[in-house]
Amino acid sequence: MPASSNFQQAIREAQSSALVGPNVVNKALPYVGGGMVLTAAGVIGGLSLIGSGSPLFMPLFWVALIGNFILFFVAQNVAMKGNNGTALPLLSAYSLITGFTLSGLVAYAIGVAGIGAIGTAALATGLTFVVASFAGRRMSDSVGQSLSAVVGLGLIGLIIAMVVQLIGSFFAPGMFGGNGFELMIAGFGTVLFVGAAFVDFYTMPRTYSDEQYLAGALGMYLTYINLFIFILRLIIAIQGGGRRD
Repeated sequence: MPASSNFQQAIREAQSSALVGPNVVNKALPYVGGGMVLTAAGVIGGLSLIGSGSPLFMPLFWVALIGNFILFFVAQNVAMKGNNGTALPLLSAYSLITGFTLSGLVAYAIGVAGIGAIGTAALATGLTFVVASFAGRRMSDSVGQSLSAVVGLGLIGLIIAMVVQLIGSFFAPGMFGGNGFELMIAGFGTVLFVGAAFVDFYTMPRTYSDEQYLAGALGMYLTYINLFIFILRLIIAIQGGGRRD
């Protein structure tokens, strides 16, 4: 997932207490919020197509999914150069397309656990942001660097587990395709991205200059989108929606 490269880069670069961009967090936050709004709009658009039974949804989904990965790397590269005038429309499109690709998961969650599952995941994500914004800015270097290292290792483990789940579900669906393995991954992913939310507020001022606020916003956006996704997956797994038997 694109989030992994972004986290690992931030963790590698946040090696000292020197602040590269003391104002980058405050400058990035409005764009994180704007990205979330665009993502919600993309989800609503996808849900509308699903609800209407349109045959266009699946072709558009695959085009959006492939385009999303390409757009991420292009937007990240432009944002890292501080070319914010070009990066902003790219990141806006990326956020909107991300919402569309998530609409299938949201529709499934609503079917399994009801509309309340979406509200619960959104509320938990928002509360994490509030707590992380307070505590993450105040972490000492020892705590911040240690937590960054743990999150980095956890991301590697999560990616390996998800690849094992994907491959294993084809060859041993009873072991890897059931609800137990999904519950484990969803729970681990939720805890991991809660930790990443705290890490963001520590690493961003030590990684990005004030002119790179859109690059920082992209990293923080990915943290909270992934947190929302894994909370939803956890709710689905608890409700038994991960079973394939």
